[in-house]
Amino acid sequence: MGEAANNLEKAGADFIVICTNTMHKVVNQIKEKISIPILHIAEMTAEKILEKGLKNIALLGTKYTMEQDFYKSKLIEKGINVIIPDKNDIEIINEVIYDELCLGTINSDSKKKFLEIVDKLRNKGAEGIILGCTEIGLLIKNADTDVPLFDTAIIHAEQAAMYSIK
Repeated sequence: MGEAANNLEKAGADFIVICTNTMHKVVNQIKEKISIPILHIAEMTAEKILEKGLKNIALLGTKYTMEQDFYKSKLIEKGINVIIPDKNDIEIINEVIYDELCLGTINSDSKKKFLEIVDKLRNKGAEGIILGCTEIGLLIKNADTDVPLFDTAIIHAEQAAMYSIK
């Protein structure tokens, strides 16, 4: 990915957008290969959360995104408290992402499970939910719950568009 980013920079790119949450795990290694900025999906999501005045946010995503620090640390740096699901729910989410959503399958039972997990996270104090996998927005939407959802695919795309016209 570093080589691809370097090639994009050589071709005239002003910045890099990595269109997946989990692959932000390698942002630091990519940064070593380029001099242009990488628009970090978690940083842009944090800005949207703070605009809403929220501080306690649950993170849904792949197991790696939820459990490892590469994503959560960007939120914590901005003063956001990150809540993740329990181990069993992490496994359910990860399985639905890889075995269904990544394959284009939208399952109503999986949607119900996700919304149950959202309710559990709200009961743990979550004021909003980060859809920290770009495919989750295919399954659940703001109309499905009264907890604010932050769809990182939309946030990232909108912010990249705004950055490009600066």
